[in-house]
Amino acid sequence: METGLDKHAQLHTEGRLRRSVPLRVQRRRLFYILVSPWVFGFLAFVLGPMVYSGYISFTRWNLLNPPQFIGLGNYSQMMQDPLFWQSLKVTTIYAVVSVPLTSAFALFLAILLNQRVRGVSIFRTIFYLPSVVSGVAVSMVFLWVFNPQFGIINSMLHDFGIKGPGWVESPHWALPTIIIMSLWGVGSPMLIFLAGLQGIPPDLMEAASLDGAGVWRKFVSVTIPLLTPTILFNVILSIINQFQVFTQAYVMTQGGPLDSTLFLVYYIFENAFQYLNMGYGAALAWVLFFIVFILTVIVFATSGKWVFYQGGD
Repeated sequence: METGLDKHAQLHTEGRLRRSVPLRVQRRRLFYILVSPWVFGFLAFVLGPMVYSGYISFTRWNLLNPPQFIGLGNYSQMMQDPLFWQSLKVTTIYAVVSVPLTSAFALFLAILLNQRVRGVSIFRTIFYLPSVVSGVAVSMVFLWVFNPQFGIINSMLHDFGIKGPGWVESPHWALPTIIIMSLWGVGSPMLIFLAGLQGIPPDLMEAASLDGAGVWRKFVSVTIPLLTPTILFNVILSIINQFQVFTQAYVMTQGGPLDSTLFLVYYIFENAFQYLNMGYGAALAWVLFFIVFILTVIVFATSGKWVFYQGGD
C-alpha cells in the first residue's frame, strides 16, 4: 500500500523531471541571447560589408551616382596600373624585411626578459608599453626623430662627424625608415614569445646541460624546436599586420617621395576616399585579401616540416 510520503516523493520527482526540459530550453535561449550581439556584429560589420565590397569591386562607383556594373574591368585596369605594381612592390619589400626582423627582435627581447633578475616585471612592462600607444602618436614622434634638419638621429650623427640621410624625405631612405620604425611595436609578439619560453619544461634544459650542451646548443636544439608553434603564431600575425600597414605611410610620408612608401593599403585609401573610385578601391582590397590568404595558407601548409608540437607523433 502506497503511503502519503511515497506519493509526495513521486510527485516531487515527476515535477522535477517536467521542469528539467524547460530548463534546457532556457539555457539554450540564454546561449543564443548571449552570442547574438557577436553574431549581429559579425554579420552587420564584417561579413555583410565583405560581400557588398565584393560586388562593388565589379562596378564603377564614385559614391555620388549608382554603381555601374563593369564586370572584370577594375581587375583588368589593375594589371595595367603601374601604381598598383609599385604599391605591391613596396608592401612586399616591407613585409619580407620587417616580418623576420620584428620576429627576431621580439624573440631577443623575450629571452632577455625571461631571466630571473630583480625587477624584471618592470622591464617587461616598459618594453610592452610602446605597443599600446596610438599609431598616430608614434608616427608623429618618429617624424621628429627622423627629421633631416633637426631630428635627434641626425643630431647624434653630426656629433660624430657623420652627415645623416634624408630619412622620410629621401626616396632611398623613406622605406627603410618605416621598417626601422616597425621595431617600436614588438611588445605584443615579445609577450607571446615570453609565454612560449616559460612553457618550455625546465627538465629538458637540465637534461641538455647534463649531456654537456652549452648555451648556444641548448638554444638551437631545445629552445627553438619547442618554440616553433609560438614562432608560427607570431609569423602568421606579423604577415597579416605588415601587409596592412597604413598609419605610418599616411602620417609620415603620404606615399613618400617618388612613391617610395606607397603601401597597398594607402593606395586603396587614395582610390576609395580621395579619388572616390570606390569600385577600384574595393578590387584592390580583395586582391590584398587573397594575397594575405594565400601566404597564410602557404605558411600553414609548410608548418608540418618545421613546427614541433610537444607530445606529437
